[in-house]
Amino acid sequence: MAQTTPNHTQIVSGWAAHDPSGKITPFIFKRRENGINDVTIKILYCGICHTDLHQARNDWGITMYPIVPGHEITGLVMKVGSNVKNFSVGDRVGVGCLAATCLECDFCKESQENYCEDLQFTYNGVFWDGSITYGGYSKMLVADHRYVVHIPENLPMDAAAPLLCAGVTVFTPFRDHDLHKTPGKKIGVVGLGGLGHVAVKFGKAFGHHVTVISTSPSKEEEAKGHLGADDFIVSTDDQQMQRGKRSLDFILNTVSAKHCLGPLLELLKVNGTMVVVGAPDQPFTLPSFPLIFGKRAVKGSVIGGMEETREMMELCGKHNITCDIELTTPDKINQAFDRVAKNDVRYRFVIDVANSPAAAAFDDDQIYSSL
Repeated sequence: MAQTTPNHTQIVSGWAAHDPSGKITPFIFKRRENGINDVTIKILYCGICHTDLHQARNDWGITMYPIVPGHEITGLVMKVGSNVKNFSVGDRVGVGCLAATCLECDFCKESQENYCEDLQFTYNGVFWDGSITYGGYSKMLVADHRYVVHIPENLPMDAAAPLLCAGVTVFTPFRDHDLHKTPGKKIGVVGLGGLGHVAVKFGKAFGHHVTVISTSPSKEEEAKGHLGADDFIVSTDDQQMQRGKRSLDFILNTVSAKHCLGPLLELLKVNGTMVVVGAPDQPFTLPSFPLIFGKRAVKGSVIGGMEETREMMELCGKHNITCDIELTTPDKINQAFDRVAKNDVRYRFVIDVANSPAAAAFDDDQIYSSL
């Protein structure tokens, strides 16, 4: 396995972690030449996902150092390959979690590339040529056009960036259950963070009655007053949970901490479904009685395929949905990581790559000279 190949000739400035301390520092590396199926993208913004923190610190034991994180990328197309027909120079585009898949399995053919067994991610993956993938904490990216989407003109590029991960992660369960087309349901969103706040926005845009379920009573004003949720249940309040029994058609569970699913399942109507998109580092507790006595289902979902990502972006443009963000700069990524670890952000950090002082120190003509 090689970090680069002889085709990697483009010098790029970025920011990387080099060891399990997870400390992010400036990093110069090389990207591949723009191939016939590629687009070269000048990165403007990149969101900070909690996954970036886990990967930088090798929490999951799979990190290949040095690692350049970032899979919530927006930018401008600088060059297109000869086989690329759906993108042009100057287009506003985004890149999410996917860098490569086999393109031949049933999942790829059905645009469920996120379940391909040969899936490789935008960073800390291994591309088709054997090189390690580097992500969006950098000035430029070369991406296969099949994993790139257009960003609607009416959406700001900074607040649209987290949609490439957080947005599609919560949109896909809505789409799987036709909730983007069948308004009037009662849905619950468990957790009001980077994923949950976008889920509330989708739920309201699609015409549903939305209940936020949280352990934090202090989030009720935010949920209702700012995000437009209809109801709020404090999950540690037995009386509120009792009143909410059998009231919801669908629950999206975004929580990434260990918790028991039983009381939440009791909030579902008979035949209701809970979809889990959070990833706790310890197993859930799942009692059987709330399942069998309510004919309820618990499912999982991870990000989304490219068709789902394109549809999600189009609907975000139609309904003017973006993420609530806090802009930061590359020199403050480590402070942002510390705050993400403490859930101290409303609701997503986004790195201003193009306008950062560190990025400005590199000459674009030099970086793109090989184009």
